[in-house]
Amino acid sequence: MTNIDPFEAVRAILPAVRDDLERLIRIPSVSADLSARADVRRTAELTAELFRAEGAQAVEVLEVEGGQPAVVAHFPAPAGRPTVLLYAHHDVQPTGDVAQWTSPPFEPTERDGRLYGRGAADDKAGIALHLAAVRAFGGRPPVGVTVFVEGEEEIGSPALGAFLAKYHDRLAADVIVLADSANFDVGVPALTTTLRGLADCVVEVRALDHGVHSGIYGGAAPDALTALCRLLATLHDEEGNVAIEGLDTAPAPAVDYPEERFRAEAAMLPGVRLLGEGTVAERIWARPTASVLAIDAPRVADASNTLVPVARAKVSVRLAPGDDATRAMKALTEHLRTHAPWGVRVDVTPGDAGQPYAAQASGPAYDAARSAFAQVWNHEPVDIGIGGSIPFVAEFAETFPDAAILVTGVADPHCRAHGVDESLHLGDFARACAAEALLLTKLAQA
Repeated sequence: MTNIDPFEAVRAILPAVRDDLERLIRIPSVSADLSARADVRRTAELTAELFRAEGAQAVEVLEVEGGQPAVVAHFPAPAGRPTVLLYAHHDVQPTGDVAQWTSPPFEPTERDGRLYGRGAADDKAGIALHLAAVRAFGGRPPVGVTVFVEGEEEIGSPALGAFLAKYHDRLAADVIVLADSANFDVGVPALTTTLRGLADCVVEVRALDHGVHSGIYGGAAPDALTALCRLLATLHDEEGNVAIEGLDTAPAPAVDYPEERFRAEAAMLPGVRLLGEGTVAERIWARPTASVLAIDAPRVADASNTLVPVARAKVSVRLAPGDDATRAMKALTEHLRTHAPWGVRVDVTPGDAGQPYAAQASGPAYDAARSAFAQVWNHEPVDIGIGGSIPFVAEFAETFPDAAILVTGVADPHCRAHGVDESLHLGDFARACAAEALLLTKLAQA
């Protein structure tokens, strides 16, 4: 079965694969919603059923204490062939305001060549991608295949480390394909070779024991909200570069990312300037960022003439590849504590932390992937970075240091993953399925 024509094989099975993808999308497996735990398990059970039907010798729904159900399915390796681990996740983000969706988020709907629905791109398409790659070979792939579909990626994979430790032997592989990233553009395949890390916190500023009259005491007594604004302003210099001391910067990527394209994809308003210095790719893939994600303070509708005694904000810092999340968290905390204006009290509560990742993007597995992608897409793949963080990639790299790790995906810059009207480009999905099937063939031949 190693000499299949990936185009013909995928073309024949794609309608059924799409039907299975739509079945997955219809289940609202929002891992952040405690009331949806039964739906998360339903998605895991359906995923297990799909791979069991393809002839996997062993299919298990597994979890560790405190974790969500994950699926592990095994297709044994022919003699002398490597084993490939195929990763995706079956949980999804919350929908937000359902009224803003053009069509119901859990009712897959096709419009203009795209399939709309929560999880259509991130990452139930990843499950369908692996299903197609196995199905293209009639359930007998030319290499050993272990499918691992996680159930808690959208809440930061908190139990993944424990899962990898407990089930290390079940997941060990020569090559790991993590299908949770994106292509460079519609019609342009990509391999993600760098990922930024993450360190976030909640900072609380207290200036007064209690609120007091702004007219009587204002002008001498500071208010916490103004002090918080001044503190948050110290996170950047006048050009928008991050001003937190001790954070690293990675080498500039050799990718042309036109400013006009970035401005359109980022939905920037006319006249708004880009932050920082360097190329667009350098700023979003190789440099740290600092963002204020939320502020706790009185609403405008509830405001009174009172000096605010206490205010809080959530601060998120993305880390350049090569940096260290633990050290960066200390740097962020120290910056906030030492830049407090007017002697106000500052308390910092550390939040999530995730390590950045930089691949050694060479060797037989990368050669096979680049060849397969170029052959199917008729376009050389681009090595890209991702400005967001996928902490589980670093965990896989630490757990399986001898495995080649390929970070791929089916998303594109227009898919609106995590947002309203998330969608999957169906043409790119078909190409991705064919490329992964061909990749398995090339890995068998390598």
